[in-house]
Parts: sequence; C-alpha cells; structure tokens
Amino acid sequence: MELADDSLISPDAPLSRHASRVVLEITERAPLEQIRDASKRVAQLRSLGYRIAVDDLGAGYAGLTSFAHLEPDVVKVDMSLIRGIDQSPMKQKLLGSIVGLCRDLGIEIIAEGVETPAERDALVRVGGDLCQGYLFARPEKPWASIDFSK
Repeated sequence: MELADDSLISPDAPLSRHASRVVLEITERAPLEQIRDASKRVAQLRSLGYRIAVDDLGAGYAGLTSFAHLEPDVVKVDMSLIRGIDQSPMKQKLLGSIVGLCRDLGIEIIAEGVETPAERDALVRVGGDLCQGYLFARPEKPWASIDFSK
C-alpha cells in the first residue's frame, strides 16, 4: 500500500486490527511533498498503532527531510552507505552521526546490505547493532498468503 492510499489509514481496514504488530516501511519513489497531508497521515497511522520505518535512508529522495517529516520509529540505512564502510572513514563518521542521532531520538537503526564481516565489524565500532544482509542470510521464498480478515 502507499501512504496516499486512503484505505491504509482507515480504522476499518482488515490490517488495522493488527496495527500494533506492524511496521510500515516508507520507501520514497517521489518527494513526500507530493503526498497530500503526509505528516497528518503518518499521525493517523500511529494513532491506529502502526510503527513507521523510513527505508533506504541515504538513497534517492529518502534524505533528512523525510526523516524530519516522518519522525520514524525505525530507520533503515541504505546499502550504498554500508558497502565498504570498513574502508571509508567518511562513511564511518557519517554512520556514527546517524547512529548517535537515532539513539538520542529513540529511533531504531538497521544497516542494510551488510555482506562482509569487515563491514559488520565497522558498523559495530560506530555503534550500530542491527544489521541485515547476505552476510547473515539470503532471502527465502515468500511466505504463503495471509488472510487478514480472520
């Protein structure tokens, strides 16, 4: 679903019954300014119990403006900032700053695309503690369809 989809913010939507167990990832395909009342919509989603994640921070439109507008519960840092972090003092400083900001604001941070032990170790050194990527597991087949109407 998309943030602009009115059925997403409906308390009567089947998924809304499970909102307290759902994290909605917002991956921008266009600037948030193009979505009518984006901040209000996110507030409505939170009032239903959803948690909000910004996906791919550091790639495309998913920048600090989105971070500020959405005030996410979770930030997923794009793999472009993670790849080769063990060899890049600039990326280490940048990630260290993002980790510090997220900790200060009570936001979980997840590093995406970790492929080597050296990248993992560099992330741990800058304070990152949640990682995902091929180093840990390859994607599996999709789960069976879930019927949310039950």
